[in-house]
Amino acid sequence: MAAAVIKKFFIASMFMWIAPLAILYGFNHNLLPGSTNLSPHAMTLVSGFVAVISVNIVIAFYIYMAMKEPVDKHEPDPKFLADAKASVSQPTGEAPTSSESIKKRE
Repeated sequence: MAAAVIKKFFIASMFMWIAPLAILYGFNHNLLPGSTNLSPHAMTLVSGFVAVISVNIVIAFYIYMAMKEPVDKHEPDPKFLADAKASVSQPTGEAPTSSESIKKRE
């Protein structure tokens, strides 16, 4: 289970690097149709916007995949639960004073 989650995270991380770089490369080397008609200023703006949108699409896809992960009911350790309940039910009194704080008062 954990290996599958790490694999999905690694793939999404790779796409978050590859997609914008590929888009910027495509625009700068006139590999995308219609990019030859743009001025350099417009090409920079459009390629930047499309690269940012591609990263957001990858993030949205990763969130969607994370939401589809099976949710297993996790049962906490019974010993941990018993220790936690015991620590909560202990009466709260005055905190024990250390010898250092007593010396400071004197």
